[in-house]
Amino acid sequence: MLAVLALTTFAGLATGVGGAIGFFVKKTNIRLLTFLLGLSAGVMVYISFVELLASAQETLAEIYGKFNGHLVGLASFSGGMLIAMLIDRLIPEKENPHEAHGPEELHVPVKQPKSDAASAAKLRRSGLLFALAIGVHNFPEGMATFAAGINSLTLGIPIAVAVALHNIPEGITVSVPIYHATGSRKKAFMYSMVSGLAEPVGAGIAMLVLYPFLSATLLSVLFAAVAGTMVFIAFDELLPMAERWGFHHLSIYGIITGMLLMGFTLAVI
Repeated sequence: MLAVLALTTFAGLATGVGGAIGFFVKKTNIRLLTFLLGLSAGVMVYISFVELLASAQETLAEIYGKFNGHLVGLASFSGGMLIAMLIDRLIPEKENPHEAHGPEELHVPVKQPKSDAASAAKLRRSGLLFALAIGVHNFPEGMATFAAGINSLTLGIPIAVAVALHNIPEGITVSVPIYHATGSRKKAFMYSMVSGLAEPVGAGIAMLVLYPFLSATLLSVLFAAVAGTMVFIAFDELLPMAERWGFHHLSIYGIITGMLLMGFTLAVI
């Protein structure tokens, strides 16, 4: 249990690492970032279909029969995607963090906000909402890492690494607007760190609420739902972010590498 919580904390704190790195790195290595985002997507998609959903449907088929078991698995998988989609849709478009930012934006001189209290409050509110939006997006990722890790660290570790890789540019995405809203590097780093802590919080809630009731059926339903959530994250967040800079083939190479790496790792372990 402690190992799973440590994994989710590691993945969440990568958001803060991204915020901190942004202040020291003055230019985005867009080729490397594109490849890594594609790699994260490949790892998530491969694990979702080959391990989580497949094992969930196999167990559910043994419990309910092949047809009904597969229907329950499919419903759970679709439910996971639906939950992720609802979280995404409920966040106002203005605060929805789909647009990636580069660290070079942190080195642009900050325009001083107007001195009146209303303008200052509006800027602070915008920065807070943006960090909150990232935190809400991170929450189901923490639950996903928990669900995978509680059954097997072989699955939990690569998922945590994949989530951490995509959290690093997310940390920059949080810190850029907050830095430009407040002019404070300290606040930008703090907000990016706090938004990442939503992941271990998500894992902790999943542990407290679900662990006492865990059974073969519930665990299988949870696996299928987590698979759906991660597939949605890969296609809705990671791939669009990877495609932003126009290196389409690099993102595809990253996806293929992530899938092959994950397949080889699972075969060896």
